[in-house]
Amino acid sequence: MRAPIRGPLCLIGAITLALSLSPAWAQERTVNFYNWSNYMAPGVLEDFTKETGIKVVYDTFDANETLETRLLAGKSGYDVVVPTGYFLQRQITAKVFLKLDKSKLPNLANAWPVVTSQLATYDPGNNYAANYMWGTTGIGYNVKTAARILGPDAKIDSWDIVFKPENLAKFKDCGIHMLDSADDILPAALSYLGIDPNSTKQADLEKAADLVSQIRPNVRKFHSSEYLGAVASGEICFVVGWSGDIMQARSRAAEAKNGVEIGYTIPKEGAQMFFDNLAIPADAKNVAEAYELINYLYRPDVAAKNSNFLSYANGNLASQKLIDPKILNDRNIYPDEATQKKLFVIQAREPATQRVINRLWTRVKTGR
Repeated sequence: MRAPIRGPLCLIGAITLALSLSPAWAQERTVNFYNWSNYMAPGVLEDFTKETGIKVVYDTFDANETLETRLLAGKSGYDVVVPTGYFLQRQITAKVFLKLDKSKLPNLANAWPVVTSQLATYDPGNNYAANYMWGTTGIGYNVKTAARILGPDAKIDSWDIVFKPENLAKFKDCGIHMLDSADDILPAALSYLGIDPNSTKQADLEKAADLVSQIRPNVRKFHSSEYLGAVASGEICFVVGWSGDIMQARSRAAEAKNGVEIGYTIPKEGAQMFFDNLAIPADAKNVAEAYELINYLYRPDVAAKNSNFLSYANGNLASQKLIDPKILNDRNIYPDEATQKKLFVIQAREPATQRVINRLWTRVKTGR
C-alpha cells in the first residue's frame, strides 16, 4: 500500500482549507447598532455587510430616555448608538462615549459645516459624535380631513391649532397622536407662550404643562413611533411629530394608493430643530467595526439613500448632489433661511430640572 503523502502537499491542502474558511471568519466580525425606530433605509446595512463582511446586530428604540438608561447603566452591549443632541450633551459629561479618532473616519470630510457648527453646541469640537440626520418637530395632518373640518381655504400653519383646546377638539373624533416626549412637547408649549423653550424655571415649566393638560382630553395616544403607520393608513388624522416620520407616512400612503394625503407644517411661530448623532459607547467591544460602520454611513451615496427614504435632512454636505430634488427642495425637510431663523434647539438640563420635567410629563399623560 502506498504510504500517505505528507510535507508540501499537506501544507498546500491546509492553506487551501484556510482560504476556503476565511469568508466565514470575516463574517464573524460584528457591530451592535442601536438606532431609532424607522430610521434606516432598506438594504443599507445589508450592503455594508456585503462590502465589509461585518455582521450588523440591529436593535431600535423610540425614546431618548430608553437609550440613556442603557448607556448610564454601563455595559450597554452596543458599539454604535444614536442620541439626540441635548441627550448627547449630558451623556458626554457622564463620560459614556469614546472620543472619536477622526483618522479612522475619512468620510467625515463630507460633513456639512453648518450642521457641525450647530452640533458643537452639544459637543464642543465635535469630538464625540457625527450628525446622522436632523429635522424639526411640527404638525402632521390628513389634508382631506382637515379641509372637511376647517373648510377648503383653511391653513394649518400655527401652534394655535394645537394649543387652543377648542381648535384641537375639532380633530378629536378622527384621531390625534402626540409624541411621548416631554423634550419635544413642553418646549413647543413654552415657545407658544412666549417663554424661552430652554427655561428651567419651575413656574415656566408648570405653565407649559398646564397648557398641554388643557388639550390632553383630545389626544388619543402619546407615542413616539406608532403615529407613522397610523396617519399613513388614515387611522388618525392629526399628529405632533417629527418631520421625517410624517414625510415617511406621506410616502407610505402614496405607495399604498389609499387616498390618504398627508401634510406637514413647521408652525410660523417657530419649532424645535433636533440633531440625531452617531456615537461610540466608551465600553463598546467592537470599536474597529464601529468606526467602519460610521464611516460607511458618511459615504455621500449612503447618506443620500437614507435621506431619500427617510425624508430627513442629513449632516453630509457632499450627499446633497445625490439627494432626490423632491427631498432637497422640500422646505419642510431642508428649511429655507427665513424658517431656520425661527427654529430653536434644546439644551441639556440639570438632573434636578429633568426630574421636574419627567414628573410634569407623567402628570400631563395621566391627567393626575
